[in-house]
Amino acid sequence: MSDFSFAMLPGIEQEEMLWLQELTKSYSSENKQRFLALYSTRRKDPQMILICSLVGLVAVAGVQRFLLNQILMGILYFITVGFCFVGTILDAINYRKLAWEYNKKEAVSSAALLGL
Repeated sequence: MSDFSFAMLPGIEQEEMLWLQELTKSYSSENKQRFLALYSTRRKDPQMILICSLVGLVAVAGVQRFLLNQILMGILYFITVGFCFVGTILDAINYRKLAWEYNKKEAVSSAALLGL
């Protein structure tokens, strides 16, 4: 398995790819494949976070927070209509950062689950 396998993840950016390469640099090829298989199922595509944030402007607010496993924030967004749309707009602007923070936690969690 090459390090370019991470490039096949949807919506991956340079910073995330470099971070994943650093995280898995000591892994064997087999462990990298196991990690990639688990991580790719848990990872959130930044474009999906953006779309869900934009949905909050016209429909149900907070869907992006539910996707990021921030249940209480999702409920708060839902009740307050995305903090009167301000929070929803900020999430739409910062969607890459939200996805990156979530994916970073999931990468570490995936490595821990595999015992790597």
